Amino acid sequence: MWIYVFRRTLLLIPIFFIISLVVFSLIHLVPGDPVDSLLGPGSTAADKVALTKVYGLDKSLPIQYGVWLKKFLTGDMGQSIIEKQPVSDMIFYNMPFTVRLGLASIFISFVLGIFLGIISAAARNTFIDYISMIIALLGVTVPAFWLGLILMLVFSVILGWFPVSGSGSLKTLVLPAITVGLGGAGLIARITRVSMLEMFNKEFVLLLYAKGLSKPVIIFKHIFRNALMPVITIFGLRLGWILGGAVTIEIVFSRPGIGNMLLSALYRRDYPVVQASLIFLTMAVIIGAFLADIMYSYADPRVRDVYK
Repeated sequence: MWIYVFRRTLLLIPIFFIISLVVFSLIHLVPGDPVDSLLGPGSTAADKVALTKVYGLDKSLPIQYGVWLKKFLTGDMGQSIIEKQPVSDMIFYNMPFTVRLGLASIFISFVLGIFLGIISAAARNTFIDYISMIIALLGVTVPAFWLGLILMLVFSVILGWFPVSGSGSLKTLVLPAITVGLGGAGLIARITRVSMLEMFNKEFVLLLYAKGLSKPVIIFKHIFRNALMPVITIFGLRLGWILGGAVTIEIVFSRPGIGNMLLSALYRRDYPVVQASLIFLTMAVIIGAFLADIMYSYADPRVRDVYK
């Protein structure tokens, strides 16, 4: 088990360097110059040249990448060109808001999705099955920003149950978490249903019925456990997607977080902030896939036996 975890961890190192190179290259290929946004009226060409040297933008891209990567690996993410403060401080301030929203959304996605998938598979081709799959289909197809606006209109404006925006209390987290989580719940519900229906046709299920075990025990203790493999795979993919989806929802609900900070930095071409934010979001996807691999190997010993 530990050999498998160690080898999977080593794979994260080259992946990080590839991600950092891609992010750095894409940011510097975007048209525009961040120095232009710092120059006031009446600035001369000499002022622009001097300011460009201050931020090291006069060097070639390979040198800029090497300097930036060296500082990044030592915990120095640079200084915001616009805000004039360390990027690390901005990231650590906004990160808890995004992480809380992401964790709450993941909880809703998996609890609701697995519940709908189980009851749909257990009551296949019935009214309960049809209703569950309709809910799952709506969760997958309805755009998150549109759903967020509808929830805001109904539960905040009309009913007044939750705040329209902000992040000062637990109530402000409910609607954004539901908005992000419902999309994942729909996908997980459909995958859980398909996987469990496949398990229903296995021979070991007939044996369990022959032994006299009750249907709930067979479903929850045996069928569901064996049907978890595709759900675990989706977990890793959804972790990154949910944190990325939180970017849009933070803007809709006017919440602080990595998403709002990233959008503001993009508008103002604040390279250091954009780079750090994108690496945070992309590494969340990679770490999610890594955690899915670990859980997969725990659930199926055959996976880790390959590395013995």
